[in-house]
Amino acid sequence: MGVKVNEMELSPLRFIDEPIEVRFAAAPVFEKRPPCPDAFLWRGETYRVAELLNEWHDYARRGRMAGNMRPDHAEAAAVRGSWGVGRAYFRVRTDAGPIFDLYYDRAPKGSSQRKGAWFLFRELAPTAA
Repeated sequence: MGVKVNEMELSPLRFIDEPIEVRFAAAPVFEKRPPCPDAFLWRGETYRVAELLNEWHDYARRGRMAGNMRPDHAEAAAVRGSWGVGRAYFRVRTDAGPIFDLYYDRAPKGSSQRKGAWFLFRELAPTAA
């Protein structure tokens, strides 16, 4: 089943889930809540974001993090996030035409990388009617 964007139905074309480097015209005000990037670098090629099609956030606590909060705090964190937990997703159309889902993973990857990381999640394509 596809996803509708601006009356266009999209289906996953390929799963990628690889790290990317992102570029912003202006540095994000909040590192852990970045806006959609203006461009990203993947496998040596730069992709410029022509249009932000959709944005959503997932602040669910999973695994060992799921049970380490009082219920009232966990409920609030599921809405606005808590330090190092969650992802911000962006569905974008690039200037060359392809549509991708990117995400920023807020989880630190150890003491040397406390800011989280960006990933290219998947490529999407219009569903044939």
